[in-house]
Amino acid sequence: MRFDELEAICLSKKSSIKEFPFGDEVAVFKVMNKMFALVGINNNPLRINLKATPDDCLAYRDIYQCVTPGYHMNKKHWNTVVIDGEMPQEILEDMIDESYELIVSKLTRTQKEQLK
Repeated sequence: MRFDELEAICLSKKSSIKEFPFGDEVAVFKVMNKMFALVGINNNPLRINLKATPDDCLAYRDIYQCVTPGYHMNKKHWNTVVIDGEMPQEILEDMIDESYELIVSKLTRTQKEQLK
């Protein structure tokens, strides 16, 4: 998967935006100013950090060698996925959806209303 494909998936989420708060090499995808994905755009292969429940974090790591504890993140809640073809694209897209939904679930009531 190329960066532009990954970017399109992340930006397809309602009210998602892309920023570069850590420099030109790291794209951060946010909803309501909360990060749900982080991508090192110059990595080959690409790597993406995604949030998951603690149990799902461990399960993904057990199933896929391309999933490791989140690089520079809280290892209990974040995974880094190396996009090297091992993981089916549908699973990666599900992980992105889950990360987005976990962030949205923690928004305030007012923020959730603004998303509608």
